[in-house]
Order: sequence, then C-alpha cells, then structure tokens
Amino acid sequence: QLQLVESGGRLVQAGDSLRLSCAASGRSFSNYVLGWFRQAEGKEREFVSAIGWSRGPIFVADSVKGRFTTSRDNAKNTLDLQMSSLKSGDTAVYYCAAQGGVAVSDRAEDYDYWGQGTQVTVFS
Repeated sequence: QLQLVESGGRLVQAGDSLRLSCAASGRSFSNYVLGWFRQAEGKEREFVSAIGWSRGPIFVADSVKGRFTTSRDNAKNTLDLQMSSLKSGDTAVYYCAAQGGVAVSDRAEDYDYWGQGTQVTVFS
C-alpha cells in the first residue's frame, strides 16, 4: 500500500510563488506514474500535471502551462509542484496521486492512490 501526504499549501497573494510537496511511504514509488490534481470548491477535480516513472514524460494542463512545473525524486520518494504567478483561479485543494500503470494520464480515474490534499488559497 502506498501512502501519500501533501504539504506546503497556504494563503498567498496573487503573483506569488509556492511549492507543494508530496511524500510517499509504504513502498517505493519509482514505478508509479505520479500526478497533481486540484479541486476548487463546488467544482470537479481537475488535472494539473503528471510525470512518468523516470522524471518524464511530463504533462501539464493548459491552464497552468508556463507557470507550474512538476518534478520527482525517486530516491527520496517525493513529488513536488512548483507554482509561480499564482492567480485567484488557482485556489483549490491540491492532491497528489499515484498509479501503477505506464502511461502518463490526465484522468483521475486512472489513479489508484491519493493524498488527503493541501489547501492553496490565492487572494488578490
């Protein structure tokens, strides 16, 4: 069983940068595709970014392209999401997720393991 725990979410001002982290435990996640999703209040869960086994390939949603980057460290069992130029529309609970397949997916239903989420609130 793989456990995921996100951290780093907080209240920030529009234009700020923020780094989210996801720590895995229970087993090595080097053979898992990892993803970031977010869910704003009253909205459906939305894909943000995903990364394959060995630091690539990396897919990023159009809504955050050029502002968000994702990276992983398989030795440390960590996944990061570096966010910059934050907007009020980025306000959401951010979740990391893992799936045991090979293909990098932007579909939440393809992911088997989820963290509890971390809240990011961007104010103008």
